[in-house]
Amino acid sequence: MPVHHIRAGAVLACAAALTLSGLTATGVLAAQPAAAATQVGYQNVRINEVTSSNTDTVELYNAGSAPVSISGWKMSDDSFSPQTFSPSSATIPAGGFVTFASPKGLGDSDKLVIYTADGTVVDRVEWATDAAKPAMARCGGDGTGAWVTKAAATTFGGANAAGCPSPGPAASRVRINEVTSNGADTVELYNGGTSAVSIGSWRYVDGDTAHSPVTVSSSSPSATTIPAGGYATFASGLGLGDNDSVFLLDANGTTIDSVTWATDGAKPSDERCADGTGWFRTSTTATLGSANSCAGGGDAGGGQGGQLSGGGGALTSGCAPEAPSGTGATPSGVLAWPGGADVVIADNVCAFTTSTGPEGRDVSGLAFDPADASVLWAVKNKNWLLKLVKSNGKWVPDPSWSATGRQIRFAGGSGEPDSEGLAVGGNGHLYITSERDNTANTAPRDTVMEFDPAATGSTLTPIRQWDMTAQFPQLDTGSKDDANLGFEGVGFVPDSWLTANGWVDPRTGAAYDPANYPLHGSGLFFAGLEYDGTLHVYGLNSDGSFTTFGTVATGKKSVMDVTFDAVTGRIVATCDNTCGETHTFLKVGAGGAIVPDVTYTNPAVMPADNLEGFALAPAPACVNGSREAVWSDDGIYGFGSASSSYGHALYSGTFPC
Repeated sequence: MPVHHIRAGAVLACAAALTLSGLTATGVLAAQPAAAATQVGYQNVRINEVTSSNTDTVELYNAGSAPVSISGWKMSDDSFSPQTFSPSSATIPAGGFVTFASPKGLGDSDKLVIYTADGTVVDRVEWATDAAKPAMARCGGDGTGAWVTKAAATTFGGANAAGCPSPGPAASRVRINEVTSNGADTVELYNGGTSAVSIGSWRYVDGDTAHSPVTVSSSSPSATTIPAGGYATFASGLGLGDNDSVFLLDANGTTIDSVTWATDGAKPSDERCADGTGWFRTSTTATLGSANSCAGGGDAGGGQGGQLSGGGGALTSGCAPEAPSGTGATPSGVLAWPGGADVVIADNVCAFTTSTGPEGRDVSGLAFDPADASVLWAVKNKNWLLKLVKSNGKWVPDPSWSATGRQIRFAGGSGEPDSEGLAVGGNGHLYITSERDNTANTAPRDTVMEFDPAATGSTLTPIRQWDMTAQFPQLDTGSKDDANLGFEGVGFVPDSWLTANGWVDPRTGAAYDPANYPLHGSGLFFAGLEYDGTLHVYGLNSDGSFTTFGTVATGKKSVMDVTFDAVTGRIVATCDNTCGETHTFLKVGAGGAIVPDVTYTNPAVMPADNLEGFALAPAPACVNGSREAVWSDDGIYGFGSASSSYGHALYSGTFPC
């Protein structure tokens, strides 16, 4: 972990942002449905009906294809902290319901938030005065329909359609479709019906209970009618902020629709994907008055988001984020991210705590398994190795390998490697770099260790280990900060690519011939030095020795991760906020040397944090011309001073194939 970076951190080719609930997959790799009841499927659970009339009752609905355990879940309103509740069943079947009485009273104007046992936000809804009397329910589709105040009896434990009002086929299809709270606070409505709807006397109100509803026409005199299949927009005269809501009421005061968003969730906009029917997600570009962008896969889990700022919930004890440090300017000449504009939070809150401590930070190097695109390897600075697989759109530890990860040691089983970089070699083994021994962190220990992922046991020791510390005397000053500027990333580059592209061997001045180095395997390793942004090229020999092939200038002041991308045929050197969150793709130039080709920034929605790990999915993961890109944040910092994205280390987006 760089001395000048101590920190860490959800999107897809749809809208750019963070998610409050229902974090989405990237659309590149299919989610793995749970086979049995599991809290992992929480993003498919939705508040479906609520009443604040005497017996304050809440109904939850599971829109997923697998049962979900809700054991230990909690709820809160706008005045009391999260409280446990007693549901009618501890498990919600697929397509089923559970109900429970609120442990404390719900008011006329109130807010309801549901949390998992670990504090992750599942869903939330707010309502204006009397909107939940006798009940407020999702109508037009359990789990997805618009919130409507029901004038008839409640339908707890069953589908809402029987108790939903029928305001008419046209008016019933008007929905809030997009909201912005970026200064030009605007609301867009969409009419999914077959005839025009008059809305001049309709009203709206935000989440501030001190505000009274305002007519739509007073905010925008031209917004009086919505044509069938058309849009109407109006500027909010009440102002819209972070953690806010918009409620739409018809002329009789009946709640037609509502939306609630988290910090930055409506910046630049919060939009439905698809128009009029889908879940809301944060978009990088507002499309007011026209169809929402929603490019890419969207919310595969049936969630309510896409907002990079959400997905949080309360942090567990000991999982406090570390603010980013060492921020530098973006170099000139860089290009915008060529993939999807959006990114999703791709892990559970505080997911990577270990048995040696509660902290969930320090996820650093990442590497997809080139032979299995469904596997993502990750290392923590504190000598832990993780095998991650997709589950309900998130990267989680593979329980068949280790539910919490495995500790790694130096050769002989000693020490605690400050593990930073990770690569999968041509033999399928894992090669991990270390800057120092955390038990003696004032001295550098720049090493590469080879591990067999098929080995058994909770602790792994290297098959072989190569120590290059003596090559970097500038790091051996007795300062732990200097010792922390060594090998930060590593990538395995196949011999076949080097020879096919005419790489000139710096040792001989002639075309590289792998046969000259019979013990090195099938490729070379490029280790990134954080100290000066150079790549150091090695042949790692089976007898424990190594061959040095010189250095490669990346043009970057630091390197935090290195990967070889077979799809583009480039070596990728990644730098975090130190270099403006950039990725330099390197090629073999006309003279036979490896040189920078092009540099890209991260998607604009990404935080400027110590994002130290970066991985691109291999070719088999390509879907519709895109594949997954994953970033790791070693400080789980996220956004804002009190953001619900705190506690997350992984972000997922898309990159072209």
